Amino acid sequence: MRSIEIIGFKRANLEKAELNQIREEGNVPCVVYGPGIDEQIHFYAPAILFKPLLYSPEKFMVDLNIEGQKIKTVMRESQFHPVSEVLLHADFLAFSEDKAIKMDIPVEIYGNSPGIIKGGKLEIKTRTLTVKGLAKDFPDTIPVSIDNLELGKSAKVADVKVEGVEIVTHPSVSIATIGIPRALRGKKTAEEETE
Repeated sequence: MRSIEIIGFKRANLEKAELNQIREEGNVPCVVYGPGIDEQIHFYAPAILFKPLLYSPEKFMVDLNIEGQKIKTVMRESQFHPVSEVLLHADFLAFSEDKAIKMDIPVEIYGNSPGIIKGGKLEIKTRTLTVKGLAKDFPDTIPVSIDNLELGKSAKVADVKVEGVEIVTHPSVSIATIGIPRALRGKKTAEEETE
């Protein structure tokens, strides 16, 4: 899995006025916590550095560099302004490279579904799966085949295997379904009745 670096600067004052000023200057207030960190570290970083994290379907490890202190993390949570959609705050979880962590990894649908060839429509039910393992073993994406999906059938988490990590999303969760269009629904019922 790829990683990006975010350079941050510590902030002590947590008052609203200071947070607003940080944002007005093009920065994002952040916090990092987790193993190896005695107390949460509050810092801010230039908003432009978050672009690959927020506007790409890929997931990244984040190498934080806070005034020379380097911490390996994943972005745990992000808060956006409800109207302008500007990033308001980001939480980072520190991790140790020899301890398992959980992370959401995007799915990548591939293959030729017989159901789509018959007129069905691909419906993506979930775009990420939660996996647990060592950070170094996380894949960039999780491939999900629709090669065997007929009309009305789904690819479920139970059908997916990823080497080196454990998928913790419930096995019965549907990832992708081949929907039956309205025009075909009546036709299918009629065919079933004549059988």
